[in-house]
Amino acid sequence: MNTEVFVIALFCKVDDEMKDVARFPLASLWPPEVVTLALLFVISGRKGRAFDRWVRANLSHLFPALPDRTNLFRLFASHEEHTARFLAPTTALGVADTFGVELLHPIREGRSKGQIGRKGVSNHRWIVGAKLCLAVNQFGLITGWDMARANTHDSAFSSFVATYVNESMVLADTGFHSAGGDPENMKLCRRGRWNVRMLIETVFSMITGAWNAKRMWHRTWKHLGAHFAYLAAAFNLLVAWHGLKPDKDGVVRLSIAQFVL
Repeated sequence: MNTEVFVIALFCKVDDEMKDVARFPLASLWPPEVVTLALLFVISGRKGRAFDRWVRANLSHLFPALPDRTNLFRLFASHEEHTARFLAPTTALGVADTFGVELLHPIREGRSKGQIGRKGVSNHRWIVGAKLCLAVNQFGLITGWDMARANTHDSAFSSFVATYVNESMVLADTGFHSAGGDPENMKLCRRGRWNVRMLIETVFSMITGAWNAKRMWHRTWKHLGAHFAYLAAAFNLLVAWHGLKPDKDGVVRLSIAQFVL
């Protein structure tokens, strides 16, 4: 599948989910076009300026009404709410874990008054950035997400897990334990037990290798949150692109490598 065919097919999938969303009369792009471009930004793994150059050089005939770069990224943030349509349904068993995202090299911490990231530990190293908490269902599809600064302890996300009460039993590591009490639907798993939790590590590995999700460059909390929202939507769309088909062993193999731009 070449790039143009993929972009058209992606737009069709997005448009099918957003048929009820009207366009503002003065807008140059339809909402499905904005969401499609935002998903392509995530999938490309490029910085903002590089992505803008790539779109104009390769896809201007598909999106002839592209606004300038800054307005385009403002549209991405303002259309974030539509990504909830692409979150997966919950299942009886789910998994939650956190993922550190570096926004700034630690040596540059504190040089800007507008710094949004904070210093924290991720994968046994210091980063200055944010922490993304993902919840996935038993098939590895993302059902929800939350975010905080990198210096936030994992126990702060127990309230996020609590939103799945009466919907899903969520497996999490012991870092999610809160002294104030844990949600009744959260199962704390010690190292080496309930290895089904490794499913979410597979998800983290995929978005890191394919989309460079471990390193982002946003300067506002709003745009960083929009990136996380589109990341979850893109992952669900691409993993289920051809349907979730189990192999001969009954295992559903997750893959997004064939969609790397």
